[in-house]
Amino acid sequence: MERGEAASKTGRRHIPTRVFKQAIRLTKQADKIQAALNGINPLNIGKKREEAIELLQKFFPDMEDFETKVRRYKKEFERLENENADLAKKVNAAKPKIGDRISNGNLLNEVQSLRKFYDAVPEDIRREIEAGFRQPHKNDRGIDR
Repeated sequence: MERGEAASKTGRRHIPTRVFKQAIRLTKQADKIQAALNGINPLNIGKKREEAIELLQKFFPDMEDFETKVRRYKKEFERLENENADLAKKVNAAKPKIGDRISNGNLLNEVQSLRKFYDAVPEDIRREIEAGFRQPHKNDRGIDR
């Protein structure tokens, strides 16, 4: 396993993994808050409301911090999206060529499997068939080719 290239070589601004981990943690917190809010009914409104408020009080500062961090990387995200779009265009332009290679590869595989089949035919029958092909062939009108 290899590490990626250094940011100084690529010219990219690397996004730390802690930012991605923070996004996952915030998503889990948001799911818990949503579950607490969905669980509110007339019988437990006080308890569930307090639980939701407590969760939101922990969530809100973390969310604002995350939003600030993500803003710092916004230009890098946009650059990566543009780079991905350019790469997608190149892939789409190359698809016919790739398709030709694949079909040529399929044809080569087909030839190999047919050759294996022919090689499996008993030798005396193959000699008889090959001898028939070595003789001059005549077309429909009886003329040698």
